[in-house]
Amino acid sequence: MRYPEFLKKNGCIGFVAPSFGCNIEPYKTAFGHALDKFEKMGYRTELGPNCYEGCGIGISNTPEKCGQELMEYYCNDISDVLISCGGGELMCEDLPYVDFEKIRQAKPKWYLGYSDNTNMTFLLTTLCDVASVYGPCAAAFGMEPWHPAIQDAFDVLTGEKLTIKGYDLYEKEGLKDEENPLVPYNVTEPCIRKKVPDTDIKMEGRLIGGCLDVLTLLLGTKYDKVQEFTECYKEDGIIWFIEACDLNVMGIRRALWQMEQAGWFGYVKGFLIGRPYCNGEEFLGLDQYEAVTGILGKYNVPIIMDLDIGHIPPAMPLICGSYAKVTSVGNDVEVDMMLK
Repeated sequence: MRYPEFLKKNGCIGFVAPSFGCNIEPYKTAFGHALDKFEKMGYRTELGPNCYEGCGIGISNTPEKCGQELMEYYCNDISDVLISCGGGELMCEDLPYVDFEKIRQAKPKWYLGYSDNTNMTFLLTTLCDVASVYGPCAAAFGMEPWHPAIQDAFDVLTGEKLTIKGYDLYEKEGLKDEENPLVPYNVTEPCIRKKVPDTDIKMEGRLIGGCLDVLTLLLGTKYDKVQEFTECYKEDGIIWFIEACDLNVMGIRRALWQMEQAGWFGYVKGFLIGRPYCNGEEFLGLDQYEAVTGILGKYNVPIIMDLDIGHIPPAMPLICGSYAKVTSVGNDVEVDMMLK
């Protein structure tokens, strides 16, 4: 596994929009404030041409232009790290215009994003053997003040912090809107993890994953090299981190079944499951927990659910590709990520 250099003081932070751009409120104002904040902290910023675009379908621009921006800004030597402007819907259409072999040969660069950005974070790791960061997109850095999760994400980019702990409260209803673009997360609900088995847990292995909606989209395509990846790291074993956006509980179960049938769970050591966007939903007797355990329970490895990963803030930044030691004592969770 190749690890990029961490962001140095006074370094350059690059921004790209291979998914949605920051062309509408509240994201436009929040992104602008994030840029001001980074510059006041002493960092330079470099914006790709699509950061404020919104003419694309489900993404900022045409797939060709999004792919071109991503390639140029990943492979140039101007920016030291890249942060995606946002998630979206159809970043998958960029992929034919992304030369992953050229990226593999380029100097590794940290890429930070989540949701639709799984198209980049997951493939950087499984196709190019380059670690990435699954975490908040650019506009989130515009909130005032930063939630600890946002500080954690920045500390991962700078290498200041590689051990991340779960948070105490999560957001049920956000307050950020066009009139209040800079408000922080409205965390009101206690974070209560559900574990299988229901006891203290320790696991370690190679950390990979992302948004379930996107992972299954990649499955079976030419970008699917998961079995080769897991075979390469079979001595380490694999810890999957998975969260869902648009999928309901039935969709989650179907998606996990699909991954299982494709052989993606070879050498698995454990699963970290984020609170799904359909949190609390039940459909035809199926809830979000049975949706997971009904498929993954047969592997007889630890499963920790309702983790701070994904679309319901706050979210722990996770280094996709790192070797992680995960510990859960009582309701606490700690992920210690090692660059080996």
